[in-house]
Amino acid sequence: MLDLRSISMLLVLAAVATAQDLTPKAKPQTQSIAIIHTTIHPVSSQTIADGYVLFEKGKIIEIGQGRKQWQEGVRLVDGEKMHVYPGFISSYTQLGLTEIGAVRASRDFNEVGAITPEVRAAVAVNPDSTLLPVTRSNGILTFASFPRGGTIPGRASLMRMDGWTWEDMAIRADAGMVVNWPAARPPRRRRPRRAAAAETNRDKTIQRIKDAFEKARAYLKWRGDDATRPVDLRWEGFRKVFTRERPVYFIANSYEQITEALVFAGEHKVRAVIVGGHDAPLCAAMLRNMNAGVIVENIHRFPKRSDSDFDEVYKLPLRLENAGVTWCLASGDRTANERNLPYAAARAVAYGLSRDAAIRAITLNAARVFGVDKELGSIDKGKRATLIVTDGDPLEVPTHVRHAFIDGREIDLSNKQTVLYEKYKAKYGKN
Repeated sequence: MLDLRSISMLLVLAAVATAQDLTPKAKPQTQSIAIIHTTIHPVSSQTIADGYVLFEKGKIIEIGQGRKQWQEGVRLVDGEKMHVYPGFISSYTQLGLTEIGAVRASRDFNEVGAITPEVRAAVAVNPDSTLLPVTRSNGILTFASFPRGGTIPGRASLMRMDGWTWEDMAIRADAGMVVNWPAARPPRRRRPRRAAAAETNRDKTIQRIKDAFEKARAYLKWRGDDATRPVDLRWEGFRKVFTRERPVYFIANSYEQITEALVFAGEHKVRAVIVGGHDAPLCAAMLRNMNAGVIVENIHRFPKRSDSDFDEVYKLPLRLENAGVTWCLASGDRTANERNLPYAAARAVAYGLSRDAAIRAITLNAARVFGVDKELGSIDKGKRATLIVTDGDPLEVPTHVRHAFIDGREIDLSNKQTVLYEKYKAKYGKN
């Protein structure tokens, strides 16, 4: 007979099995679409009042101002009293890799082993996750999914927020290598013996990272262009890192972590992006000299030091902006609440960052950090038609996204929460 614990587990697994997105996937764009009579926020240039955006076959082909005659067959979307923005980019998430935190079977972001550079997050992304439609309904149309755990947990993937399979969703299945750089100092109040052990473990971890990079370089040099030699997928994962086509994302927050990671990147001649970056303003000159980007992971947390100002973290984006560092913003929220990304940007605005810089932090700057700014991040001719139409300022909570397009395909903005909203409106006679 099944005991109570077994029955509970079966019920949880049944819930996981039914927790899937039932929203239809968008069909490819077959008709030219123009959003007209609207306010356009290109991000890369000045705001356009009473403007229009025309796109076809997934690409923006014309942006202009004023009224014009449209050819027959162009679908017109009336954007009067509305605003058009590039789709937001969520820069550091586990979207698609986790569903229910308490259920191990629904968490696929941590591969077995400490050194797994062959892992690509995209392969494990679940296109039917219920978290995806909830997130995109708030304007987030692109996300970077990062593996976690271990020392080199694998490679991040840049994904679009719609598709039947992970291949459909992938913009860059290999967006760069992830390295968890160890903390430079043990936690406070740790006993001397444990502190010494932590220091030893830290040194061992750094040595493992160095060994992995050296082995990968030796392997790639040995294999060269000789297709007859055996392939080792583990070390093949470093190929684009060493050619600087892809960056290395160093998870690092303290001054010591960041500077050590940057020195390591310089020694190995790889591009660096710092993820976390709490002390990044202290390393601004070094970051600029190396042209290294920063993904600010979380500004909704306590100050790091007991003598810090209460608003130290809230002002982190402002300090990076003033220092001339290339940076973008992640929500820092749990994966289920990734839709709150615009409000993290709004918090930075409340503490001194300009609104334009806040919008750039979740659009064009994010695209620059991931090296896709020629395709995404702003409303410009020739770029992907990945954009949103809102009824107000998207950094304000009452604002709604009224239309969303990914590569020109109009996205269904319904989700589990909107369905429940309609359900209980009916229950209480509010329809």
